[in-house]
Amino acid sequence: MIAPEYLNTPQGRRIAYHRTPGRGPGVVFLGGFRSDMDGTKAIHLEAWAKARGQAFLRLDYSGHGQSSGDFLDGSIGDWAEDAMAAISALTDGPQVLVGSSMGGWIALLTARAMPERLAGLVGIAAAPDFTEDSMWEGFSEAQRTELAETGQVALPSDYSDEPYIITRRLIEEGRKTLVLRDPLELSVPVRLMQGTDDADVEVSVALRLLDHMTAEDAQLTLVKGADHRFSTPQCLDMITAAIEGILPAE
Repeated sequence: MIAPEYLNTPQGRRIAYHRTPGRGPGVVFLGGFRSDMDGTKAIHLEAWAKARGQAFLRLDYSGHGQSSGDFLDGSIGDWAEDAMAAISALTDGPQVLVGSSMGGWIALLTARAMPERLAGLVGIAAAPDFTEDSMWEGFSEAQRTELAETGQVALPSDYSDEPYIITRRLIEEGRKTLVLRDPLELSVPVRLMQGTDDADVEVSVALRLLDHMTAEDAQLTLVKGADHRFSTPQCLDMITAAIEGILPAE
């Protein structure tokens, strides 16, 4: 395995990344909550980019993968800062942001903060505002009390034997970065993909995002039977086809 390179961000965090040189617009993959840049989708897109000669960037947010920091210290705002620092320092010109799950939220925050660096946006089971609309809204009164009194609460995970530890900071800081409460204007092509068997992000989230955003060229594709991973060969081909539909013709 090739060792990553590292970027020291303005906030003092050390971010691991892999960068593939190539022509622009570049493609940036933004992973999900507690995932890393060595997942199936990220590696598939890197291979696709190399074969096509397209610039590509994948990275680990702080507290994820090979980057510095403790996951429990982080928040959506921190991870969005990491993504924006990497895009600013490591890419040139407009980029197509490909956000998976939480990465879709981070892509939207990046698009709002850096519209001049955006060539397009692809959301894969995008999960904007999930700390509020899924986590907090789904907590019982006992869980909310535990969060307030101890600063964290444990949730079962479908992806690991270890539970998810949700911190009070994650919830409270998440409220400062919500994107579905205020106007969300996007002037670039947007492609959203959502599996109907996704147990983590409901189809209603994708429909709400599509309806909420202002974009002249926005499409949502529902894939019957696809789950949250969205990593079957068919799904991976759909992701690359969506990106190719945004990029200039070869």
